[in-house]
Amino acid sequence: MRNRIFSYVAEQYGTEPEYLWAKTPNTAVIRHRSNRRWYGIIMDIPRKTVGLTGEGIVDILNVKCEPSVREILLGEGKALPAYHMNKQHWISLPLDGSLEIEVILNLIDASYELTK
Repeated sequence: MRNRIFSYVAEQYGTEPEYLWAKTPNTAVIRHRSNRRWYGIIMDIPRKTVGLTGEGIVDILNVKCEPSVREILLGEGKALPAYHMNKQHWISLPLDGSLEIEVILNLIDASYELTK
């Protein structure tokens, strides 16, 4: 799923993932080329850390979204409260196949627009 997202943002917005922290080498930030603001961050974290059942690690994508959209997605169980971001404006999306790629890409587009 990471590679699909990275291909999409490269094609759509001309951005490449940036790996900023040596302590978390799998954490990738995607940000605007012009203003350098983040519109997404992908991290691998223990499932239990974000309240998911099961053992092991899960990739999550944090994106910015409108509070009304956030409430809908949280209410439907399609998103989680943002991990390490402002929980009022950001959500975490598990990249474990539980969400359709089209939904994820639409949320990336919305995040890109909100962070322009």
